[in-house]
Amino acid sequence: QVQLVQSGGALVQPGESLRLSCAASATSESIFGLYAMGWSRQAPGKQRERVATLTSTGSTTYADSVKGRFTISREKHTIYLQMDNLKVEDTAVYYCNAEVRTETDLADHWGQGTQVTVSS
Repeated sequence: QVQLVQSGGALVQPGESLRLSCAASATSESIFGLYAMGWSRQAPGKQRERVATLTSTGSTTYADSVKGRFTISREKHTIYLQMDNLKVEDTAVYYCNAEVRTETDLADHWGQGTQVTVSS
C-alpha cells in the first residue's frame, strides 16, 4: 500500500517562508519512481487549485498566483514545495500528489493535506 505523508504546515506571517514535504512510502514492496508530481491547495469556500507541477524529467509549471515565489522539487521519494514571500491569500490546505510506480502498480496517490495559514 502506497502512502504520501505530508508535513510542514504552519501559521506564518506575511513575507515569511515555509517548506512543505510529501514523502512517499510503500509497505511490502519497493517504489520504483514518482511521476506527474504536484501540489494543489484549497482555501475555504473555493475550489481546489493546482499551484505547481513537476514531471519526472524535471519540467515545472506554476500557477500565475505563485510564480516566482513557490518552488517545487523532489529528492528521491520526497516532494517539496518551498514557499517564499507568503501572502495572506496563500492561506489554504495544501495537498501533494504523485503517480507512484511500485513493483506491481502505477497509480495516482494524494497526501492527507496540511494547513498553511498566513496571517499577521
